[in-house]
Amino acid sequence: MVDLDSRCGAVFTYRELLECSNTWKQAAADQKPIDNLPREQSTFAALHALAVEILDPVAAEFGRPTITYGFGGPQLTRLIAAQIAPHLDQHAAHEQRAGQPICTRLGAAVDFLVDGVPSLQVARWIFEHRRFDRIYLYGDERPMHVSLGPDPARMVVELRRTPSGHQVPHRLRW
Repeated sequence: MVDLDSRCGAVFTYRELLECSNTWKQAAADQKPIDNLPREQSTFAALHALAVEILDPVAAEFGRPTITYGFGGPQLTRLIAAQIAPHLDQHAAHEQRAGQPICTRLGAAVDFLVDGVPSLQVARWIFEHRRFDRIYLYGDERPMHVSLGPDPARMVVELRRTPSGHQVPHRLRW
């Protein structure tokens, strides 16, 4: 088991990638802690790779990002199931269910924003300078989703809101 307070890259600790969601923080404040610990050692390696390849360089370029969602274990995932797609989004990293990866893309994912910097600007910089799998943008003032896996697709998707309020994905081609 990895010491959760040890460095995961240069800027963050493992704990900061596990205990960052509003749901986790609220449960802890209510004295109802959520077990959000990875069971697979390879998950820790994937989180470290994500920190070194994405989070550390973003921090060096723009300032320390605020992580809003990192690793999503089964207990946390059950509480936010309506908002996520664990079989696609890579927040489960290398975790398994019934002996199979929850997300076959493997790797790891994080949602974050950088105070005072539009998410589109950060995404463009990542696209031009870093290795990544997918980036999902929800608006300049909202957290962006970035994943890194063994087969980087380098796909950037902006979810655009229609007049009726629905979000429609639009792939950006830079």
